[in-house]
Amino acid sequence: QVQLVESGGGLVQAGGSLRLSCAASGGTISTYAMAWFRQAPGKEREFVAGVNWSGRSTRYADSVKGRFTISRDNAKNTLYLQMNSLKPEDAAVYYCAADRTLGVVPMGPHYDYWGQGTQVTVSA
Repeated sequence: QVQLVESGGGLVQAGGSLRLSCAASGGTISTYAMAWFRQAPGKEREFVAGVNWSGRSTRYADSVKGRFTISRDNAKNTLYLQMNSLKPEDAAVYYCAADRTLGVVPMGPHYDYWGQGTQVTVSA
């Protein structure tokens, strides 16, 4: 059973940057696709970015392309999300997720494991 714990959220001004981390325990994530999702109040959870098991293939939501970068360090069992040029509309709870697939990174919400989330607030 993989446990995921996010960290790095907080309050930032528009145009600023944050780096989220997701530490995994209870098992290795090296064979899992990993992703970040987010959910703003009153909205559905949405895919933000994903990376395949090797780190060589990534996918991004159109709204974050060119601003966010997902990466992973399998040796540290950790996933990252570097968020630059943040906008007020990026404010949400950000969730880390893991899926057993070795194929294309899924963009839907049917991941096997989820973290508890970390709050990102962006002031205008």
